[in-house]
Amino acid sequence: MTVRRIAYLGPDGSFASEAARRASHKPASLEPMPTVVDVVEAVRAGSCDWGVVPMENSVEGSVNVTLDELAFGDTGVYIRAEITMPVTMNLLGRADADLDDIVLVRSHSHALAQSRGWLTAHLPNARQEAVTSTAEAARQVGADPTLAAIGTTAAASRFGLAIIAADIGDHIDTATRFVVLSDRFAPATGSDKTSMVVFFGNDRPGQLVQVLNEFAMRSINLTKIESRPTKKQLGEYCIFIDCVGHITEPRVGEALRSVHRHAAELRVLGSYGRSVGHSDLPSSSDSAVAYAESEDWYGGILQHVDDG
Repeated sequence: MTVRRIAYLGPDGSFASEAARRASHKPASLEPMPTVVDVVEAVRAGSCDWGVVPMENSVEGSVNVTLDELAFGDTGVYIRAEITMPVTMNLLGRADADLDDIVLVRSHSHALAQSRGWLTAHLPNARQEAVTSTAEAARQVGADPTLAAIGTTAAASRFGLAIIAADIGDHIDTATRFVVLSDRFAPATGSDKTSMVVFFGNDRPGQLVQVLNEFAMRSINLTKIESRPTKKQLGEYCIFIDCVGHITEPRVGEALRSVHRHAAELRVLGSYGRSVGHSDLPSSSDSAVAYAESEDWYGGILQHVDDG
């Protein structure tokens, strides 16, 4: 049996490592990587079959390095699945550590931001330092009683740390959405979404409205619209869009073809099953059957055109 190689943002003990374990229903070799860029490149180069990276947090929003790598990096890497993970933040340190002794707290930037209120109230004088992942922060604690990390229960166990304070996040029901990357799109599941990024090129009035109307006219729900700088010049933006439906659905395919006409570039980032939500059944006029019937009807009309 072929063992699937899955790269993830490591080290072991991070939320990403747990998401990687959930990603495959078959035997897999999990390979930690130091950065999101390394994970994406491992999939792009073919050294790993899949990659797992954070995409979005319910409190802090999108993970920009992931968006940028998918939007501006070389093509050939696509989102094939998403995994939503509940996130609980804990303050980790040596078993004999005391809050009064801690002078530095390390974690991922999102974890620090999600615990800002607790840190201000209980460790107002401690410095905060961002690292690549919560697990990496836990690994760095080592034998230093003045250093603490914000991380998972699994990271505490993995690196022999104590949970000094549990559940220190400022918001309840926090979750992070991870995406699974591969070199192929996933097949339709019946409850799917499609992610894309639209580059407009020369600015013209009404461009965004034209794009959004292509989805609205076909009763396609948009679950995300977000702008990011194109990194070319100040004031130039691209638009990230998530829509309900799979690229193999006629109405989604027709919408994408129409958006392509309005854009300088349209990059489809992936089409994959939704981790949270329900099937979005189109109305009878937007169904695959209706699209097929209209195509047959139109083909019949064209048969009566004189060849000249």
